[in-house]
Amino acid sequence: MNRIRAFVHQYDTAIWVRVFGTILTTVAGFMLRPFLVLYLYDKLGGSVMMPMVILGLQFSSGVFMNIWGGSLADRYGRKPVMMIALIVEMISMTGFVFADSLWEFAVLAILNGMGMAMFFPAANAQVADVVPEEKRAEVFALLHTALNVGAAAGPLLGLAVFTKNPQLVFALSACAFLIYTVLVWWKVPETLPSEIKANTIRSKAPKLGFREHKNLYLMTFFALPVGMLYTQVESTFPLHLKDHYDNYLSVFTWLMTINGTTVILLQMWIARQTEHFARHKVILASYFLFALVAIGYGVAPAFVLLVLVELLFTLGEMMNGPHIQKAVSLIAPPDMRGRYFSIFTLSWQLSKAVGPVLSGFVFEYLGGLVLFGILAVWLALAGIAQYRLIYRLQSKTGEAANAAQVVPDAAVAD
Repeated sequence: MNRIRAFVHQYDTAIWVRVFGTILTTVAGFMLRPFLVLYLYDKLGGSVMMPMVILGLQFSSGVFMNIWGGSLADRYGRKPVMMIALIVEMISMTGFVFADSLWEFAVLAILNGMGMAMFFPAANAQVADVVPEEKRAEVFALLHTALNVGAAAGPLLGLAVFTKNPQLVFALSACAFLIYTVLVWWKVPETLPSEIKANTIRSKAPKLGFREHKNLYLMTFFALPVGMLYTQVESTFPLHLKDHYDNYLSVFTWLMTINGTTVILLQMWIARQTEHFARHKVILASYFLFALVAIGYGVAPAFVLLVLVELLFTLGEMMNGPHIQKAVSLIAPPDMRGRYFSIFTLSWQLSKAVGPVLSGFVFEYLGGLVLFGILAVWLALAGIAQYRLIYRLQSKTGEAANAAQVVPDAAVAD
């Protein structure tokens, strides 16, 4: 009991609200997310491209909202931006309950993309505000664990509920966003330092020019194929499985559940085990795991082997997410944290904006094996580039040398 109490008290209240809210919204979200493309596929007359266009609209809107949302979080505070974003997502989920036409789905997808794009830069900047540098990878890992509670429980619940009454899932998701909004309003204080807030309100926000912030833009660019891999899981991968398995819905659901459950069980342990390793090596290993996963997805082997591929994907994401987000937090100036996370989140937004349409085109005319093969090569090349960039950044601060000293010491202690 004392150990549990100590674990709870080592993190700020804002972090635990974020953890609970993430669990709440992602359980509802993952009841919907794996089946949304199939739902739109049926609603829009069996078209492959139109669901991809809808998904593309969802994230295209996020691209434009993303930078603005991060700037607002640096200027006016994390809390109001987070609350507005959650309310927008609640409205979009409520609209999906009643939507039935192409233009309605398009408008609601745009709203949903805007809400997501506003929320995460402000929320991640809040983590950097309240969590010491040495604990950030661990906290990002904790939030990733919370996300995967939804990934583990949501698909199985969705298989039972969504296939019978999709509108109920949309309604439950809207309620989850409402509860999360109330929790942020009630329990989360503003974490943007008052002196930074006063300065940014009085002055014009400096431009994030490429020359002055080149490392951020390069890190974002090299993260694009990771976002593209995740995008396939929500777009072409279910359709690819449909071509290989009669029970493709069950196969897809179990893969998502295995992924989420494994993250819940191992994410914090993986984060602690890799905390003292050189970050550039951990991130490189994650990219190569992702490349192997893309090959496995393309081949779509027997179910047992596909489970092994999914476990490799899970290991890769447990290694990549916390460390790449910590890397961004370390290069971000305190008065630009929201905008830095906004720019980096573009790697996801752009992938999800153009990914469904581009990958849908390749999938329809060249097939899933070619699509995932291209992605595997891209991931391997981007991983090498990201490795070189982060190694150079760590070398400048002496972090790489420190990590090299810590790892042998830890090995001796073991």
